Amino acid sequence: MPPLKKSILETFTNPAPSRNYFINMEIPEFTSLCPLTGQPDFATFKLVYVPDKLCVELKSLKLYMWSYRNKKAFHEKLTNKILDDIARVSKPKFIRLKGRFFVRGGIFTTITTEKKAKNWNPEEYIHVPSVEDGRSYVD
Repeated sequence: MPPLKKSILETFTNPAPSRNYFINMEIPEFTSLCPLTGQPDFATFKLVYVPDKLCVELKSLKLYMWSYRNKKAFHEKLTNKILDDIARVSKPKFIRLKGRFFVRGGIFTTITTEKKAKNWNPEEYIHVPSVEDGRSYVD
């Protein structure tokens, strides 16, 4: 795959750089091409990151993901390259990318990759029960 053009992925200044917070994004319409058959591959990506000084601009991320439509690559290479490109421009404290590729040959493939800044130590996670847990806040 050719190197990323710097102008494709854009960032903006983190409005709360002193706080550790997660940004979660779901990208459900990813397509690329199988490097062996040329057939289309479809995937949903889930991106989560803790920004440092910069945040990823959504429209540029959408256009960047669309740029893979006619590119041939294995799932593993795609997922790692996408994470590396996003991390390179945004320099987050932590970033994780999960790609869930639709069935090919009777097999679903899920690739998860992550990167953590060397000087970042996450705060202890506090689990707050939610509706998804099936419990209320007062349980």
